[in-house]
Amino acid sequence: MNTLLLHCRPGFEGEVCAEISEHAAVLEVAGYAKARPESACAEFICSESGGAERLMRKLRFAELIFPRQWARGEYLQLPETDRISVLLEYLAAYPVCSGLWLEVLDTNDGKELSNFCRKFEAPLRKALIKAGRLDEHGNGPRLLLTFKSGREVFVGIAEANNSALWPMGIPRLKFPRQAPSRSTLKLEEAWHHFIPREQWDTRLAAGMTGVDLGAAPGGWTWQLVNRHIKVSAVDNGPMNADLMDSGLVEHFRADGFTFRPKRPVDWMVCDIVEKPARNAALLETWIGEGLCREAVVNLKLPMKQRYAEVKRLLERIADGLAARGVKASIGCKQLYHDREEVTCHLRRL
Repeated sequence: MNTLLLHCRPGFEGEVCAEISEHAAVLEVAGYAKARPESACAEFICSESGGAERLMRKLRFAELIFPRQWARGEYLQLPETDRISVLLEYLAAYPVCSGLWLEVLDTNDGKELSNFCRKFEAPLRKALIKAGRLDEHGNGPRLLLTFKSGREVFVGIAEANNSALWPMGIPRLKFPRQAPSRSTLKLEEAWHHFIPREQWDTRLAAGMTGVDLGAAPGGWTWQLVNRHIKVSAVDNGPMNADLMDSGLVEHFRADGFTFRPKRPVDWMVCDIVEKPARNAALLETWIGEGLCREAVVNLKLPMKQRYAEVKRLLERIADGLAARGVKASIGCKQLYHDREEVTCHLRRL
């Protein structure tokens, strides 16, 4: 199992290769990354036995920026019929797993394979349990089968507590009809990724205060209001009327980059379309000056060297906070609902 397969957004294969190659070099895991453009995946081929396992043991998946999912394993060619028998024989060399996810890549070909996976999963799960290869009450790794076609599958494993929260890293979030824009799902996904679910009631509690910079028409404001958080919505554009009628929103027609709250707030969120360096500086200011306790800000990405630019901006934020003597956790992820951007989360410690 010396291949590490990483899912990603189509078009970001190069960023995944750059990111995992850098981590492998730091950890002294020999190998090379490769990917085809628009394939929605990349591979890191380890040159040494156990290299992929060592990478996954030393790295925290949640701290990787561009990968959506990962697994260590190998490709297996399947026959047209009796695929289950071939899989069972191959899995004899794998550990007993505690979970099973059938995955596809985020491409048109992958979407066409989804129906096959749905039909194949139940009989495969039954056969794995019967053969003793799947113990859903055990503590083994999760078995991740990524189908590239009905005849080719990547047979991989990953620890459930160190991989994606959802199959393929794609959350199944339902768009709330009351929300004024689909961008609302970006903030909801960010909360799922950056905040453990058991902490939502304390870190996203009713009665808290928040500021939404660049708020109109109110997609992100809606998420805060839905948690009964009082919001200062900052935008020169109009806000959704239902949100304004909630009694929890005060609209400030002002520039999001110059607005400052009269007193510190619990949350600042921002999805302004602006150069990433400017949004990163705004994020550092709000956390560094104690204007908010936590913040979620999207950074729009340049066309080239996107990983290098994100890394540079994160280092600048970290250095700026250190110079102020402020301790904060810094997270960054290209979420499923992001496009040419990444989402940053900072929390004062």
